Amino acid sequence: MDIQTTKLNVMQKIMGVSTASLLEKINDILDNEMEVAYTIDGQPLTKAMYNERLKIAEQQLQSGNFTSQEDLEQEIENW
Repeated sequence: MDIQTTKLNVMQKIMGVSTASLLEKINDILDNEMEVAYTIDGQPLTKAMYNERLKIAEQQLQSGNFTSQEDLEQEIENW
């Protein structure tokens, strides 16, 4: 089955859903699985992957594991 046929089948099924809880689950799956960004080298990121990277970055900031603008500028001068 090609992707267009699959999309139509999924849309038809969604249109037949009559419970809010199931629609919320479907929405959550789509929110977490759809590509929302790309890495610096072009790899796609889902919302869940993006949020995990944000969490790691925040932890690195809190622990002081980062390079300041001043440090980068000094490093560039030494190239």
